[in-house]
Amino acid sequence: MRRAGAGAMGEDEDWCGVRHLARGIVSGPDCLLGISACRLVDMKAASSLMRLLGDEARLRLLRLLAREKLNVTELTAVMGLAQSGVSRHLGLLKEARLVTEERSGNFTWYRLNPELQSGGGPSPALWPWLSETFEIVTAATRADDGRLEEIRRVRRENFDQHGGGDERSQLVPGRSWAAWSRALGLLLPAVDVADLGCGEGYLTIEAAHWAKRVYAIDHSAEVLARAKQMALRRRVKNITWKRGELEKVPLADVSIDIAIASQALHHAQDPAVALAEARRILRPGGRVLVLDLRQHQEAWVQDSLGDRWLGFTPERLEALITGAGFDHVTVRTGARKAGDPFAVLIAAGTRKK
Repeated sequence: MRRAGAGAMGEDEDWCGVRHLARGIVSGPDCLLGISACRLVDMKAASSLMRLLGDEARLRLLRLLAREKLNVTELTAVMGLAQSGVSRHLGLLKEARLVTEERSGNFTWYRLNPELQSGGGPSPALWPWLSETFEIVTAATRADDGRLEEIRRVRRENFDQHGGGDERSQLVPGRSWAAWSRALGLLLPAVDVADLGCGEGYLTIEAAHWAKRVYAIDHSAEVLARAKQMALRRRVKNITWKRGELEKVPLADVSIDIAIASQALHHAQDPAVALAEARRILRPGGRVLVLDLRQHQEAWVQDSLGDRWLGFTPERLEALITGAGFDHVTVRTGARKAGDPFAVLIAAGTRKK
């Protein structure tokens, strides 16, 4: 049985014939109550779409793009996948018309296809299912949301590329956080600085603009190598790079004026020992500066980022610094935005003579 003008049954087309030949059976083998024809789903296209959405990583990616427009670098940071993998997933989702892309500045931005939410796109019935699925909370989605908030925070603080809200008024020529920090650095004396747990070396290089010499310490040889290359590109020469642990800093006693631990203490096996090491290397009257996370509940950072501690309460951080032998300890909370699970504590203390 065929619809007029249609191809033979089995051909790949929108109409594929009769759904039910009979709605019921009455007495007698030749009785048919009625015949109805209806439009069926293109099974080949439906099968491809289901296979595409059967991948957890692609569903996570769609969920993020339903919340925020993101570029490949940001998606890589949030999802913890290789950039090549993220790009491959985006290509497949774009081909299926689930994701759109647009160029802006030096970046390509991706977002969920707006047609989906308006009932269009490859399947009008797809968005209600996706929307319901995106509301399911798992350990992976909690981790994604936490890292997405960090991306948003970085955007808010990067005046060179982003703006909005209260920060929009700051977008004027020559005004940036980097310029302000370097200007304040000119007011500081040329001293010896230790950056404990220096990581990629961003703060190390900023300190090098005003310090006499910076000693950058990190346990990872790979991370130190990348930091060295960045310093080389920026032509910063007053940095000494050393591999070592926070609990056993490879510097001599009373050899440093300022010890900095930025986002490092929550990686320490024993924060008290790490702070005692900071005191050991400081000269009398030297100061310690700590930037670390305030206590939070985002347990995913332990597996994903190697954090040993879920931040510190202000009282706990003050007690640790005081117990390590520092006077005049001050602990303050840095800026925080609603919805961001992370806030930064800023603390300082002076080595007892």
